[in-house]
Amino acid sequence: MTTVHELPTTTDALSVWPASTTEPRAGDLAVGGVPLAEVADRFGTPVYILDEAEVRDRCRTYRHAFPDAEVLYAAKAFLCRAMARWMEEEGLGLDVCSAGELELAVTTGFPPERIVLHGNAKTPRDLEAALRLGVGRVVIDSPSEIARLAAAVGPDGKQKVMVRVVPGISAGGHDKIRTGTEDQKFGLSIRDGYALHALTRILDQPNLELTGLHCHLGSQITGVKPYLTAVRRMVGLMARLYGQYGVVLPELDLGGGHGIAYRPGEEALDLTSLARKVRAELADACASAGLPVPRLIIEPGRAISGPAGIALYRVLSVKHTGEHVFVAVDGGMSDNPRPALYGVRYAPRLIGRHSAADPVRTSVVGRHCEAGDVLAADAELPSDIRPGDLLAVPVAGAYHLSMASGYNLVGRPPVVAVRDGRARLLVRRESLEDIRRRDVGL
Repeated sequence: MTTVHELPTTTDALSVWPASTTEPRAGDLAVGGVPLAEVADRFGTPVYILDEAEVRDRCRTYRHAFPDAEVLYAAKAFLCRAMARWMEEEGLGLDVCSAGELELAVTTGFPPERIVLHGNAKTPRDLEAALRLGVGRVVIDSPSEIARLAAAVGPDGKQKVMVRVVPGISAGGHDKIRTGTEDQKFGLSIRDGYALHALTRILDQPNLELTGLHCHLGSQITGVKPYLTAVRRMVGLMARLYGQYGVVLPELDLGGGHGIAYRPGEEALDLTSLARKVRAELADACASAGLPVPRLIIEPGRAISGPAGIALYRVLSVKHTGEHVFVAVDGGMSDNPRPALYGVRYAPRLIGRHSAADPVRTSVVGRHCEAGDVLAADAELPSDIRPGDLLAVPVAGAYHLSMASGYNLVGRPPVVAVRDGRARLLVRRESLEDIRRRDVGL
């Protein structure tokens, strides 16, 4: 066990790092009591580090803020067997989007009745796995899915379902992650009547039990107002269903998309304010509609795993081209495609040694054969940065490994959990042998 003695740190500079982050020596950072440079030496780079205590603390924060709600962790952000176990132990459910995510969770021992299956285009395998394993609810996303699911359930079966509704709200940090508007692939529109029509069809299926409505507005939402608008519109649809058919829905799922800060000074969603205002809005809307207040469901993903993760890279080269400084590392878009996809900005930091050199604006770039393989376009790093240095990128726990690819056959990085001064491997590094085994075409 490594003993870490904390030195004073700059709070603002570490504001997006896990709460356990300390600086035992100038230039060295430790997370969960484990020096990051030691993790790099032991497991190699690139490597993801996940602070277990930070993950658990964030789960408890949600449970405390929403004591009467069902909190589902959005597994698409990052899932492994240990993560599923942590969620189960902390009392959260799971939101999964495929048979793969579902089966990994259930075979780890996660209770299937606490799992919700999403997806705008569920495959036959997805539905078969959901029914075979006894998933709690299936979120219906299209009219054709109603008949498919009813047939798969059979006349003697019963499956709880929700309907994903498009409330017509634009919210989120980028056009590609705004999913509450009419011009995207998810859900059924309130405005054009498709949502109400789908609800009516489900009520005619005796083996499908309609439990509620679902919506997801987008990702990286930092304001409360879009959620309040969604509550009013969703309750309005519930009221129409009650007025026409006398059906009272017991559940309302507002999805997730809770925004976090990736760099010091950036805005994040105020969870306390969200919980207080959503509860008040839901109570008022239901009172006006003459409906009982449904049980609220929320689905945080990035807000739980994102700030608990760190990515470590080794600098391979430093290149000066005109006024530009390019710092190339041994990872890139194959382990973090988000800057290329959404223009996400990170704040990498030199670790493993102290530098008194003046900072210089640099582009931290990856090793892949794409001009867009840029991890941080405007990073402030010491001007004496050199090959062999270590860079740490905070807020790397969501949508990194889960979106990683096999580009250039580099192999995906491992995941290491840290807690109480110990580091342990959760997911091993993808090897060339792993890649060769999949290639059977010789």
